[in-house]
Amino acid sequence: MDRAQKEKVVEELGQIFESSGVVVVAHYAGLTVAEMQDLRSQMREAGGSVRVAKNKLAKIALEGKPAASIADYLTGMTVLAYSEDPVAAAKVMDAYAKTNEKLDILGGAMGEDALDKAGVKAVAAMPSREELIASIAGCIGAPASNIAGAIGAPASNIASILSTVEDKAA
Repeated sequence: MDRAQKEKVVEELGQIFESSGVVVVAHYAGLTVAEMQDLRSQMREAGGSVRVAKNKLAKIALEGKPAASIADYLTGMTVLAYSEDPVAAAKVMDAYAKTNEKLDILGGAMGEDALDKAGVKAVAAMPSREELIASIAGCIGAPASNIAGAIGAPASNIASILSTVEDKAA
């Protein structure tokens, strides 16, 4: 890799560290190509990405970035998982680490907040952005459906009473 390519990688990594909601660092020694492709596809489905980069270049890219706290984790064979959604990357990495012992989560960063292994697991346990939006929409919609039911109830009660009276008269 020549100097221009290294500078391009550092710039790309810098943008990742700045714009991502969460960055998770893990050791991936022993993962097969198929397992890594599986991890990448799961991450893509969740709206995140997986990146393997030289630790030295990643450390250079981290300088002055909010996620600078993860520099200590960048030793050995590391993989970076990141997503704009502050929960997606952590969820996928945690779930994949449970099924594959070769993936060892070291820690990560959520904005300027450093996360250790337990912190990544705690973030993974949180509801995703879509789940929160659905929950809020459900809470907002529930009173409206209750009001509609209350408004419609007297009319249906009257119709039921009239039907009963009609049946008795016949």
